[in-house]
Amino acid sequence: MSMWNAVLCFTMTSPYFQNMAFIKRKGVSLTRCTAPASLLSRRMAADASSSSSVAVKVEEEEATISQQTPSLSTTDNRQDLLQLPIIQPKPEAEDPPLSSHRRRQKQIKVEYDKCGSPAKMELWHPPDWKEQLEHIREMRSSRDAPVDNMGAEKCYDTEAPAKVRRFQILVSLMLSSQTKDQITAAAMQKLRAHGCTAEKLLSTDDDTLGKLIYPVGFWRNKVKFLKMTAAKLANDYGGDIPDSVEGLIRLPGVGPKMAHLAMDIAWDQVSGIGVDTHVYRISNRLGWLKKPTKNPEATRKALQEWLPRDLWSEINWLLVGFGQQVCLPTNPLCSSCLNQHSCPSAHQSSPSKRLKVRSPLAPDPASSLPTKTEPGQEIVVKAEPTSPRRNLKRKMKQ
Repeated sequence: MSMWNAVLCFTMTSPYFQNMAFIKRKGVSLTRCTAPASLLSRRMAADASSSSSVAVKVEEEEATISQQTPSLSTTDNRQDLLQLPIIQPKPEAEDPPLSSHRRRQKQIKVEYDKCGSPAKMELWHPPDWKEQLEHIREMRSSRDAPVDNMGAEKCYDTEAPAKVRRFQILVSLMLSSQTKDQITAAAMQKLRAHGCTAEKLLSTDDDTLGKLIYPVGFWRNKVKFLKMTAAKLANDYGGDIPDSVEGLIRLPGVGPKMAHLAMDIAWDQVSGIGVDTHVYRISNRLGWLKKPTKNPEATRKALQEWLPRDLWSEINWLLVGFGQQVCLPTNPLCSSCLNQHSCPSAHQSSPSKRLKVRSPLAPDPASSLPTKTEPGQEIVVKAEPTSPRRNLKRKMKQ
């Protein structure tokens, strides 16, 4: 091949082949010779002789090299070569195939200082809440508060069918809004004697129903709510009450507090904390909330964030009775409360009353009040002035 390449290069550079035409076909260069054939044959013979001389020189150089080094053609040398260990180059470790995402972006290993395990987010709890709850249980151990004897759990007819009992529980909860338990219990007693079912209330006129529930708070509005709720329950639930908070809240006059209490008492399902005015007031006084709340619904959500679920049913009964007996709305009995040393509001809402000192010269206000001697007759007794100066002026005039 080397000789042919030499001939080809010579033909390309020789002046004898200047008139050759080149033809390209599919990227391969083909030559077409136009020089005389005699000149071409002579040139090829000269090139052959020169290449043969070059080959003879190469053979002589190989012979001299073989004399200087031991021959590899002997059997002994071949055996020695076979005994030599064959060292093969170790293949380079190939990286595992990378995904398309790893090809585009190299992964960076991030190392963190070992400063300890990360701290877990602890759930907020008010301080001393367990001790305060135990104190409230101790103060409520007698169970003699109005809610214990006249609450919604005591106002329904225990011998009535199940759906009638559930309806009466809902009615008692609707009547208890902004009403004392004593008045609610009296109204429920009259309704049960009249017939406290959804069908019976629908057939009762508004005036009669108003007289039965009077004097509960907002009794006129509650008459309308009772009639509307009874109609919805009779048409949609067969006289029973819904078994979900969402269904109860859709009823006219039923709020979240009544819905959660109805689920607990009527259906025996704890769906949330029933927060009334007592639970709202006491939770804020004890500091059981992260921030003071302004309404019962916000109080319910704040309490449910940290208070264990197994206490949701008990907390309403405990705090309502505690608010009726000790932690009163006005002038709470902080001095007799077991939580007075841990409550942040202790002795702040119950200031000591100061007796008004009346001057001995001032007239007695009770003496100027009308006194009744007989029915229909009133005699007003005017007190005589006790000031010595006025007595002296009267004496001087006489």
